[in-house]
Amino acid sequence: MVSAKAALIAGASGLVGSHCLKLLLQSPRYNKVISVGRKKLDVEHPKLQQIIVDFDNLEKHRHSLIADDVYCCLGTTIKKAGSKEKFRQVDYTYVVNLAKITSSHFATQFLVVSALGADAHSRIFYNRVKGEMEEDVKKLPFTAVHIFQPSLLLGERQELRLGEKAAEVFMKGAGFLFNGPLRKYKAIHAQTVAKAMLEAAKQDGGGVLVHPSEQMQRYA
Repeated sequence: MVSAKAALIAGASGLVGSHCLKLLLQSPRYNKVISVGRKKLDVEHPKLQQIIVDFDNLEKHRHSLIADDVYCCLGTTIKKAGSKEKFRQVDYTYVVNLAKITSSHFATQFLVVSALGADAHSRIFYNRVKGEMEEDVKKLPFTAVHIFQPSLLLGERQELRLGEKAAEVFMKGAGFLFNGPLRKYKAIHAQTVAKAMLEAAKQDGGGVLVHPSEQMQRYA
């Protein structure tokens, strides 16, 4: 029996989002996958519906943002965004607005990629923004909120990030060091995060669940 569920994904052009989109399209759980983004993806599939949006004016698209499970893979860096304010706009405002709109349409689950070290009270700006996003998403009336906190993400990005590339080379070479208490810092492949997201959705549970990086490694 084919599921009648619909999935919505934001950030499908990104590192985790691109893997997540592939899995959603392959999954028998969904007969419809809505991709929300600023540009059209170079992907064609019978299940796929693409909606081009301006995230600064997401409210005007609210009647198109209807799904059972919402996968939020939005994210940037301060360098790419150009300022702390722009970074916060993407990683906090866009994410929380998407959550608010989809929860008002009775979406059941919200699955969001955050980061290791997310903490609303952190002195580190990046971690604080991620933590504030988590806290505000938790308050919304979803049956389940899944928060994924990966360590350094491995995978092929569309844009080159030299600092992250150097860290990736180090992590691959010294991965054996990240065991025991250090396991949570071990780099994780974006595809593994995507797999963990889909598996979490399949549980159809309730409440707020935080998935740390070491827990997601089991899907590697």
